[in-house]
Amino acid sequence: MFPRFHMDERARILVVDDEEVIREVIADFLTMEDYAVCTAADGREAIAELDRSRFDLVLSDLKMPNVGGLELLQEMQRRQLPTKAVIMTGFGTIETAIEAMKRGAHDYILKPFRVEEVVLTVRRALEERRLEAENLRLRDAVGLYEASEKIAASLSLDDILETVTSATRTGARADVARLMLLDHGHLVERSHHGDTTLSVDASRLLAQLDDGLAGVRLSGPDAESFGDGGDDAPGALLAVPLVEGAETIGLLALARRDGGERFDEGQRKLAAMMAHRAAAAIVNARLFEGQQLAIGQTIEGLARAIDKLDPYTAGHSDRVSIYASLLAKKLALSDETVELVRRSAQMHDIGKIGCHVNLNKPGKLTEDEYEDFKKHTIYGAEILGPIGFLAPLVPGVLLHHERMDGRGYPHAMPADKIPRLARIICIADSYDAMTSDRAYRAALPHEIAIAEVRRCAGTQFDAELVEPFVEALEEWRANRIAKGQSVAR
Repeated sequence: MFPRFHMDERARILVVDDEEVIREVIADFLTMEDYAVCTAADGREAIAELDRSRFDLVLSDLKMPNVGGLELLQEMQRRQLPTKAVIMTGFGTIETAIEAMKRGAHDYILKPFRVEEVVLTVRRALEERRLEAENLRLRDAVGLYEASEKIAASLSLDDILETVTSATRTGARADVARLMLLDHGHLVERSHHGDTTLSVDASRLLAQLDDGLAGVRLSGPDAESFGDGGDDAPGALLAVPLVEGAETIGLLALARRDGGERFDEGQRKLAAMMAHRAAAAIVNARLFEGQQLAIGQTIEGLARAIDKLDPYTAGHSDRVSIYASLLAKKLALSDETVELVRRSAQMHDIGKIGCHVNLNKPGKLTEDEYEDFKKHTIYGAEILGPIGFLAPLVPGVLLHHERMDGRGYPHAMPADKIPRLARIICIADSYDAMTSDRAYRAALPHEIAIAEVRRCAGTQFDAELVEPFVEALEEWRANRIAKGQSVAR
């Protein structure tokens, strides 16, 4: 005995046959089996019923006026309906059976038939649909779990929004997913996944919600992007607010084209779950962005303090951060690593604050003054180390004067112990020092500085970084010159 098809409601079956007696007999027996049954006299009526309601199974005759069984199967395939189909016919041949199966039929029943045979075939088809639906739910559950974990782990707002719209659209079987965030009483679209031609009437969208978004408007470009509900208006629409604590921060909207099924309760719960997880992640991402802004402002302020120490090196920290970032990008390092390089380079001379030597004196430093000056790398590490959010900058600040031949300072480290971060800053720092005016000498021309960088490849500088640095720098200089911007002469 096959188990009954089990869902939140009875399985829905559409019986299609141009002979009224046959369709009524089948409908009566299936109703006695506790199925919800509707009937249609031909394929055309069946298509109209499929437009109005969701069915788990279509049991259809093959030969009918207007639209026959094969044409009905073809239309169901075109619409990608998750509905099983069984064909009945009194004109059965192997060819027609094969054709029906090609067009998506689950099974094939020959007339005259026994009602018990029909009931058994229906149970088999519905059981297969139940198993397919369960497998689909399991697959979606795994996908949503992975997406949910990715959302929770990410601090990138753009990545979070993209993951939410993509995963929710897939899980809810929507044609389009759009996520909007509140900005001064207006909803601004921040992520869009799916059919770009499907428009959503903004008033209809907001009408789906309770007072959680009262007074909110879609206006300007965002209202236009949602269309006016005209020819491309959706057949099914689902809107879920993004709420964190007592605050509504945005809206997640899903839509299906006209003719698609309505969103069911499971899909509504899915969207609500993703919206809830997204809201918490978005708040965290915004806090992180604020923290990063504060860190950036702190670094900018400290860099300006360094420049005040030595008028001759004003702007040195900014230039070194630019040159170091160029090299990091040329090496195809991750965005996070490039940003770490940039910030470390900007802070590389912060330890000069602790030096007692007069950095503005004309002429070269004495031996004692130079020894005191060399301690700026250690002072910089001591200044930044206790500040938690600046601690990642310490390796670049402490070790940017180490050399590949082991003759650098402060630790005379062997080459294999020097982190790449420090090697990158070392080249950028040296190039800018050579091409900048000093109290004891004028700036060297760009060509001479580049020749010196190349000459010191393998001794002072990492030989594998020299040519990428030169290439990145020349590209940057050519671009600036083309725009009429200044470069080292």
